[in-house]
Amino acid sequence: MKLLANRKVKSLFGSILLCILVFLVIAVLFASLAVRNNMVYIIICFCLMSAAILLLCYRYFREQHEIMESAISQITEYLAGNKDVTIECNDEGELYRLFHEVNSLVAILNAHAENEKRAKKFLRNTISDISHQLKTPLAALNIYIGLIQDEAKELPTIQEFSQLSEQELDRIEGLVQNLLKITKLDAGTIVLEKSMENVSEIAESVKKHFLFRAEQEGKEIELAGNGEITLLCDRNWLMEAISNLVKNALDHTEKGGCVRMEWRAFASIVQITVKDNGSGIYPEDLHHIFKRFYRSRYSKDTQGIGLGLPLAKAIVEAHNGTIEADSILGSGTSFTMNFLI
Repeated sequence: MKLLANRKVKSLFGSILLCILVFLVIAVLFASLAVRNNMVYIIICFCLMSAAILLLCYRYFREQHEIMESAISQITEYLAGNKDVTIECNDEGELYRLFHEVNSLVAILNAHAENEKRAKKFLRNTISDISHQLKTPLAALNIYIGLIQDEAKELPTIQEFSQLSEQELDRIEGLVQNLLKITKLDAGTIVLEKSMENVSEIAESVKKHFLFRAEQEGKEIELAGNGEITLLCDRNWLMEAISNLVKNALDHTEKGGCVRMEWRAFASIVQITVKDNGSGIYPEDLHHIFKRFYRSRYSKDTQGIGLGLPLAKAIVEAHNGTIEADSILGSGTSFTMNFLI
């Protein structure tokens, strides 16, 4: 039997069997010798045997409990970040087989984590190299387009196409910058410099950044929230996340629309919401909007590159926060960020 493969289990069963045999021998002796009050002695022997068996079981299960507690503490230590822990499994039996499988699983997880770390590092370095290589030709192209526009002031067709070219170059530059930011966040190379920041001031800064665009497009940006609410965060990165949400809202809001930033404090979280009354999101797209480069087949937007929302999500999660989207087609979209206080 596999159950008896463990020497401690065999020892326990052997000791219990020995106690029973000793009791039987003594009981038979008392019965055959016709000792006076032999039933009293047999009952006393039975009680002693039962006490011995209970003591043996107690010692065995106490030792098993200590082994399990030690294994649990090792697993807890591994979950806390110590990747070098192992559970001792230098004995036989089903329990030690389980410990061996847990150690094998830990080794596999460590190998996968190391491979993923190397892959992320390679991706980060590759994208960083590509982006740096692109900066020079992009800057040169911007200069050339500026010269063309100066030389072709009286040629409307050339002016139109040069402006379109300038817009596309801006899109490429934005793509490169967002790719760099996301890969740095993925690789964990960015250290967030957190401090207590006033949420109202952050929202006001984001509004100022988009105010000119909103006025040009006939849209409004509204703010609503307690001016005393503060949050422990990296100001620049949090502004980046909120800015991406506001830009997304402006992209999907028609002339006369409104983008609203709200913030509230609850007992354990600070909640920041960016909502609009734009076109909304199709239900089948709602669960995919935080995927990189995802674009709906219904999308009429020609400006987006599918990195703004994933970048916002990465920044929020780097702050140990969560982000959720809620949308009604034709009525607008709401993005809610929750940060633990």
